[in-house]
Amino acid sequence: MKEAKNWIKEVSHVLCAHITMIKTNNRDTLFSLTYGTEAVIPVEIGMASLICAEVNQTQNDKALLLNLDMLEEKRERDAIREAKMEKYYNAKVYSMNFRPGDFMYRSNESSHAKKGGKLGPKWEGPYEVVEALEKGAYKIRNGTRTWNVQDLKKCYL
Repeated sequence: MKEAKNWIKEVSHVLCAHITMIKTNNRDTLFSLTYGTEAVIPVEIGMASLICAEVNQTQNDKALLLNLDMLEEKRERDAIREAKMEKYYNAKVYSMNFRPGDFMYRSNESSHAKKGGKLGPKWEGPYEVVEALEKGAYKIRNGTRTWNVQDLKKCYL
């Protein structure tokens, strides 16, 4: 239980690790995409490491300026890569569009309206669509929250 009290001391280390961790989709770190260069982890500064011992300040400053010049190109390259990935994954998505006035069922698994267990109902409704929002979000009559299209199914009355 003593370890749970000292979590605030560890937050900065966890955040630093998250910011400097290489992301798999673009092979860059969040820090390098923001500032144009790789971060030196605070642990590396405190330790005598080869990276910190062999640094030449004038060459380092020139390299940092070059990284800043290349930052915009790196961001454009990553934006193109993400657009290709988005196109690839969105090609597999079956799109269902509802219009106001259409009737649909909503998933009981996402709404948790009825506890039926394994043999309980999978869908509940029908509900009437009141408003179609952006990116597959819908408002239903007598509902306070919005529903995503993946939790909805067309009802043919």
